[in-house]
Amino acid sequence: NLQGRTFMYPIDCPFRTADWVIKQTKEQSSMIFIDMHAEATAEKLALAWYLDGRVSAVIGTHTHVQTADERIFPKGTAYLSDVGMTGPYQSVIGMQVKSAVDRMLYQTPHKYECATDDVHFAAVLLKLDVETGKAVGIERIFYPEFETKVPQG
Repeated sequence: NLQGRTFMYPIDCPFRTADWVIKQTKEQSSMIFIDMHAEATAEKLALAWYLDGRVSAVIGTHTHVQTADERIFPKGTAYLSDVGMTGPYQSVIGMQVKSAVDRMLYQTPHKYECATDDVHFAAVLLKLDVETGKAVGIERIFYPEFETKVPQG
């Protein structure tokens, strides 16, 4: 796991940390998976380009919202900006709607309360070449899918 620095608490450089981790683990496995826990998509994309061909995948986490930008970079690194949240979707990123809205509306501390309704599973399925560690497939998983039709009546 790496953590981004844009809009987040200061931490060691994820790019240099990735270099160090790759150096330590490359002899043990051809498959290296990076969970990039970051706020900014630009930072996640920059890391994926920086690591393309050196890691199997760079998969983003943190925003709780699954993105639809999965792809494989030219040198074989799979990428997704954010895998999304497994949890309750009748919520604000997992928290009860009222407590989240009150916190934003009044700009005063309100205790977040966990929501429990409408649970969905978000994930990513990677297909990797075990010899080279390169990605040969990437597929988003979201179950059950959202209802996209307007309710009648």
